[in-house]
Amino acid sequence: MTSTQAPITAQDALVAIMIAVSASDENIRTAELVSIERMVDHLPVFADYDQDRIRVVAQTVLELFEEYEGLDALFGLVRDALPEKLYETAYVMACDVAAADGKLGEQELRLLAEIRYELNIDRLAGAAIERAARARHRVL
Repeated sequence: MTSTQAPITAQDALVAIMIAVSASDENIRTAELVSIERMVDHLPVFADYDQDRIRVVAQTVLELFEEYEGLDALFGLVRDALPEKLYETAYVMACDVAAADGKLGEQELRLLAEIRYELNIDRLAGAAIERAARARHRVL
């Protein structure tokens, strides 16, 4: 995903968003990784995705998080690779990863707000997506 590598695909961009949410609190939890793996394994958008790319994308996201303007660079890559019709899909996946461990920290909430802004997610649609993610990951 650097200048010497091939450009990222739309699928890579979706994975990058999920990894970014998981890494946003500097503690990638097992539940979040399982959630990412499950989505990549089962969602139609990933039908022909090479799962070996997940590690490459994750490393790139983590490297970007170390840079001063890394988050802006990440959103630039995502917007360049992701068709607008998949913006809400990306936000759904981000919310599912954030809700996977049952804890939403300040960093995750801030990143979700930034994703909503950067991907121009309608406020009401965003609220519905967030509520659905909470409902899907609720425990007894």
